[in-house]
Formats: sequence, C-alpha cells, structure tokens
Amino acid sequence: MSTGLDPAVRDLLDQAAPAPVPDRPPTAVELRAAFAAVRPKPGPAAAVASVTDHWVPGPGGVLRVRVYLPEADGPVPAFVWIHGGGWTIGSIDENEVASRAVCAAASVAVVAVEYRLAPEDPYPAAPSDCYAVLEWLAAGGAGPAVSPSRLAVGGESAGGNLSTVVSLMSRDRGGPPIAAQVLICPVFGHPDDGHASYVDFATGYGMTADAMRFFFAQYAPAGSDDPYVLPSRSRDLSGLPPALVLTAEYDVLRDEGEAFARQLAEAGVAVDVHRYEGQIHGFYGLYTDLPASARSHAEVAAYLKGIFA
Repeated sequence: MSTGLDPAVRDLLDQAAPAPVPDRPPTAVELRAAFAAVRPKPGPAAAVASVTDHWVPGPGGVLRVRVYLPEADGPVPAFVWIHGGGWTIGSIDENEVASRAVCAAASVAVVAVEYRLAPEDPYPAAPSDCYAVLEWLAAGGAGPAVSPSRLAVGGESAGGNLSTVVSLMSRDRGGPPIAAQVLICPVFGHPDDGHASYVDFATGYGMTADAMRFFFAQYAPAGSDDPYVLPSRSRDLSGLPPALVLTAEYDVLRDEGEAFARQLAEAGVAVDVHRYEGQIHGFYGLYTDLPASARSHAEVAAYLKGIFA
C-alpha cells in the first residue's frame, strides 16, 4: 500500500513556481529555453577517471557523444545512456550526476548520446542516431579502454523508449549484441492508450499528460503503430535483452512501463521491475537531490555489475 508522496518530493513540488498559463501552445524552442531555466543544478557527483566528448558520424551529421570512464584495469563494458525529454528537449548535460554514479559504482563506461531532436528532426532521426552510436562502439570507436563486445543500453523517459527501440533494431538487423536494457520511467505507448496513471497523475506531479501529448505531436505522425515509435505495438518481443524497468508511483507513464514489462516477460525476456513508491517522473536523472535518486543509481549499477559479471 502506498504511503503517499515522499516528503522530499512534496517539498520539491511545493517549491516549484506555478507555470504561467500560455495564450498558445509553446514551440519546441520556447520549451527548451524554459526547461534550461528551471532545470535543477547538478549536485555532488562521483569522481571518475575521465570524461571525454567524441564526435561520431551519424546518419544526419556528426553526433556529440560523452564517454565517462571508471578507474579500472583493462577494457570495461559500455553502458549507452540515452537522455529523456520527450524526444524534443534535453541533452547529455542533464544526467551528469547519474552517469558518474553508475560509471564509478558499476565500473562501466557510460556513453551518453546527443541525438537529434524533434520537431526539427522527427522520427526516425533519434533512434537512427542512437543505433549509429551503438555500431560505433561495437567497431571499437571509443578506444581500447572500452570493450566493443560488452554493450548495454539504457535511458529515462523518451530515452527508455529509444533504448528498447535500439534493442529491437539490433535484433531485427542482426546488429551488435546487447547484454541488457535499463528502462527508467519509460515511454512505450501513446497517451490515449487508456492507462489509469494518465488520469490519476495528469497534472500536479511534474510531468503532465498534456506535455506527453505535445511531445508525441513533435516526434511522430498521429496514429502511428510503428513498434520503433511505440514498442508496446510490437507483435514479437522475443529475443530482446534482459531488462531492468524502474517506474515512479506518481507518474503518468507508470502503468505503461509496468504493462510493457509484463509484455516482455510473456515473450520470454528476463525482466526485473521496481516501482519507486512516492516518487515522480525524473527522480532518477533530473531531481538528483531526492534520496530515492541515489538509491536508483545504486540499483542500476548493481544490475549492470550482475549482467557483466
């Protein structure tokens, strides 16, 4: 039984300035500027051996990729990290605390991808970019410190969606083997799919139902049932990598994340599911001062250590 919002989450929501009522829907550019203005400043971050930006050839131009390396002897596995933001906002800069924490605790290279954003570059730009980075890693592009044959993918929100889409693409194309997928508050269906969490938590908990509808309008054609847009529409999820799925109790995306975890399990995929009680969307990578945030980083690190043991 739920004990309600975490007091730290309640304080966070109470301190947030009320959003002004716009006279028209925002543009993506305006939304990015607003997000940058209110995005929490990163807190203390774990020490790692190095942080290096690389420039990787992508299908639409050069992509910025940030590689966090741990203190380690010999090549380490790579964890491709795909940021959230509804495919429309966000960047590799916003998950610095989480990326460093997982890098240090799991002794993996965290490889953060700066993919193209909608609406300037709608679907399929984002998954195509992320898949190109996966292939770059598998070809040894990150150098001798990173193992090209031990790869996992993960992301938060839209990044969770893209992690599963990249896994589907790699399976379908005979691409680089992926050892695991880490899916945090992920998007797998459409806002109009009828999940109760879209009603129960539509407003007042950070991420809103209307915001998700806005993001879909930027990213993909209305009515799309392409499983590379909506993985829940896939008729065959067999052969996908094992998955860790973390959801937040007070999140519009909660029910679809947990429903998709059941779909994966029914397809024979090993799945670990953990609902973070009392938490809201963004508890993992955005609101890193929340006590649950550090716990989630430790859970992801432990999962990856187990996968690559």
